[in-house]
Amino acid sequence: MSDANGLASKFDSWQRMRLDPAHCPVRDVLDHLGDKWTTLIVIALAGGPRRFGELNRSIPDISKRMLTQCLRALERDGLITRHVFPTSPPSVEYRLADLGRSLLGPLEILIEWAEANHQTVLDARLRFDGAAPST
Repeated sequence: MSDANGLASKFDSWQRMRLDPAHCPVRDVLDHLGDKWTTLIVIALAGGPRRFGELNRSIPDISKRMLTQCLRALERDGLITRHVFPTSPPSVEYRLADLGRSLLGPLEILIEWAEANHQTVLDARLRFDGAAPST
């Protein structure tokens, strides 16, 4: 269902069902996937397994605490797997799980759209901010 009418129809059907927003599967998934860190971590892992330090260096503006929280949430959701190796100290590697790999196609389409339309979005913001009434 990739056309606008199909999406609008799906949205209308959710409203007719009086879908509880707190239990909406779309909101539940997109709230997590839509944050900036989750997407960047998935993209970083698309190239293959990475250790914590590698991930932290590949996303330089994420704190270690936030990276840890996001990795745990992604593991909890089944999008990544965590592998501990019996070294001293133990080394840990993160990989995309099958479910995480299934996200790469849709994510690639969204990324391509963002790259192609970024300047248009920036221009629209400038127009809006210039036209917005001052308060």
